[in-house]
Amino acid sequence: MTIIFLRLFFVFVSSVAGYYIGTLMGDFTVKWAIGGAGIGFFSSVAIILVEMGMRRFSIRNLSAAVFGLIFGFFMAWVLTSVMRLIPMSLQLFSSLQIILILIFCYLGMVIAMRGKDEFNLIIPYVKFVRQDKRDEIVILDTSVIIDGRIADIFQTRFIEGRIVIPRFVLKELQQIADSQDALKRNRGRRGLDILNKIQKNTALDVKIQEEDFPEVKEVDAKLVKLAKLLGAKIFTNDFNLNKVAEFQGISVLNINELANSLRPVVLPGETMEVRIAKEGKEYNQGVAYLDDGTMVVVDNSKHIIGAVTKVVVTSVLQTSAGRMIFARLEDQSRPQGPSWKGK
Repeated sequence: MTIIFLRLFFVFVSSVAGYYIGTLMGDFTVKWAIGGAGIGFFSSVAIILVEMGMRRFSIRNLSAAVFGLIFGFFMAWVLTSVMRLIPMSLQLFSSLQIILILIFCYLGMVIAMRGKDEFNLIIPYVKFVRQDKRDEIVILDTSVIIDGRIADIFQTRFIEGRIVIPRFVLKELQQIADSQDALKRNRGRRGLDILNKIQKNTALDVKIQEEDFPEVKEVDAKLVKLAKLLGAKIFTNDFNLNKVAEFQGISVLNINELANSLRPVVLPGETMEVRIAKEGKEYNQGVAYLDDGTMVVVDNSKHIIGAVTKVVVTSVLQTSAGRMIFARLEDQSRPQGPSWKGK
């Protein structure tokens, strides 16, 4: 609404300015005044249309182009200053000066636009920070938003710094929420609900990053490129993105690794009480699950599926997908639960 008001105000002021200029230039005649007001009106509308068409134009691209333009103009000025020492006619010198300015300004803008990711001194990205205190930036991935646990982690304030949500991640979430598949649609809507919850957390510094990379198609590649540009960390639970980002020297916060590190330590020989939930892959095995989702494989427990029994831990296996516990029945004669009938 504020932008619409500014546009209307700009059209009004431009019309008044055109009326005033037309009046002065036409010796206060009505025809010139009305003509000036019309020119001011249509010119302001044309400028607004151009501005609306530039909404997707990146500030980083614009700043790189301006930097290249200034650099090209400076180089052309240096070269023409040297050319003044060469005897030549004024007409020839003026022609060469105009040609060199056009060439160097064009080359400067093109080179700056192509290498915009390497310009760390571009004005919008200049950061003045204390050397003993670094402003951490954390970029959220689509998968970790849909997961949902990120909102609870932020609520505990274990993670500090600026939380960045890229616009292309929001777009991907919206596409998932609009999917024809019911499962994908529910996951997308859950992700949007989690974002709203994060946005309402007043203790967080949340920013929507408008920067996009049209030349890059995959969202994961865009995340890696944005993290490089901002010097940020990526918060994700995507295994492949984790490996790709680490390979390129980007710090990654993996929510699954955090969850695994917070699980209670279980040592061989310890006793625990579990419910046998289903049959295992191997002969006569049963599978149970702890409260945190850890899988417990129990030998010789197929016959008591559904029962609660005590088991003894024999070994613990750590895998990339999580932790698995192998156990045996402590006392096969005294399981408790719906599948056991006392005699």
